[in-house]
Amino acid sequence: MINRSDLVPINYYKKEPFYGSYKGMRYRVIKSDDVLLATVWPEPYNFESTADEKKKSSEFEFTQNGVDQAYQWLDEQYELGNYTCPVY
Repeated sequence: MINRSDLVPINYYKKEPFYGSYKGMRYRVIKSDDVLLATVWPEPYNFESTADEKKKSSEFEFTQNGVDQAYQWLDEQYELGNYTCPVY
């Protein structure tokens, strides 16, 4: 389970993307225009080295509530196994 307490404050996203991983799922949260964009993909490769068709993304408001929703979405993606890809 990805915990909200594992994450950074909303102001962090104004300057830097946030990367993390959890039991085979990698994720990135960035500020894109005026929204938060959360993306998941399977290990072992980094974001740039993973084909776009192996990534799944969702947008959220750039607010504290949006950050909370993004991390709830990340946790749901892990639980559903939506990040997995059987063969590289």
